[in-house]
Amino acid sequence: MYDATGSSLAVDTAPASPARRTGKAVRSPWNRRNPYPATVVTNELLSGPGSAKEVRHLELDLGDSGISYEPGDGIGIAPANDPELVDLLLNRLGAAGDEIIADRKATYTLREALTSRYEISAPSKYLVRAVADRTGHPELSRLLDAGDPQALDAWLHGLDVLDLLDLDPTFAPTPEELLEELSPLAHREYSISSSPRVHGDTVHITMATVRYTVADRDRGGVCSTHLADRCAPGDTVPVFVSPNKKFRLPADDVAAVMIGPGTGIAPFRAFLHERAATGATGSNWLFFGDQHRAHDHLYAEELDRLVAGGVLDRLDLAFSRDQEHKVYVQDRMREHGAELFAWLEAGAHLYVCGDAATMADDVDAALHEIVAEHGGLDADQAAGYVDGLRSENRYLRDVY
Repeated sequence: MYDATGSSLAVDTAPASPARRTGKAVRSPWNRRNPYPATVVTNELLSGPGSAKEVRHLELDLGDSGISYEPGDGIGIAPANDPELVDLLLNRLGAAGDEIIADRKATYTLREALTSRYEISAPSKYLVRAVADRTGHPELSRLLDAGDPQALDAWLHGLDVLDLLDLDPTFAPTPEELLEELSPLAHREYSISSSPRVHGDTVHITMATVRYTVADRDRGGVCSTHLADRCAPGDTVPVFVSPNKKFRLPADDVAAVMIGPGTGIAPFRAFLHERAATGATGSNWLFFGDQHRAHDHLYAEELDRLVAGGVLDRLDLAFSRDQEHKVYVQDRMREHGAELFAWLEAGAHLYVCGDAATMADDVDAALHEIVAEHGGLDADQAAGYVDGLRSENRYLRDVY
């Protein structure tokens, strides 16, 4: 087997601890409050130069941490804020950054607080209210008084803490006053795209880097830009495993249908490598899609090898921008609806991973239509069938 770069992934020789080979849990001191400093081994671009997205493949070394995981789990990563935004905020506050800040837990510098302890890329609701109260900004005050959280969220979309402070150039909170209104910097979670039986003491993630521009200033996702721009091989990243026991592979002899467009392919890469390593006999069917085959076909060569090796029985692709009429994974599902329903009738488990905003609902709607059409059921009966899949833990979703 091979990874995305074509390097050998020799299934039976990759180094792995006994705990990872057996899947048994190991008590570990590393957790959300005490993340493990994993070393970055690989940080490479997966998407092509003509892609509208920046998708990266990262491999992190868990060393002798004793951390164990299973396919389907997530990895929590403690990020750091953009140092340029930190500098802009320090300048806005008239601070040098070496001022000492103390709270109930620790003492640290203001720069450290703004870098690794507080959210500064998205203003908290407390800061929004404080700015409105202190500045009397008419639009912000109107939105708060209207009590319409959706309208307020739309107005705030893409704005950061500096933008809020700059609504009134005369507004000059002290560093302590500002920090009191900020939220703690939260970890970000990614679906693990590796198998511990194949990839040894490493954990892989498949990550889309979020970048955008507002008011002539470049912005980005806190964790994705931190990993993409400031975490080179040899650097360390604080991590912990986030178990997802509701998103597990079925028994080895049970078929799996996996629907994961874009970075939603991550857990299914893990699933397929795991099933190859364990010699699982259940059939595997993957629906993958994105915009352009030439630039967005993530892990293309690896998937082709899994097909050639008999691990991946079916691979259906949907590249929406490669033809005049857009085609999505749910369209491929409908095209093969009769066979998909037959797989479900034979006991297959169906998994969905990816965008919760639209894709997951569109896939769910297509599933209901397929069940109704090919099962000879009306809408209510089809809904009952799908509900039955859920209750039997045969329809599982990991959406974000």
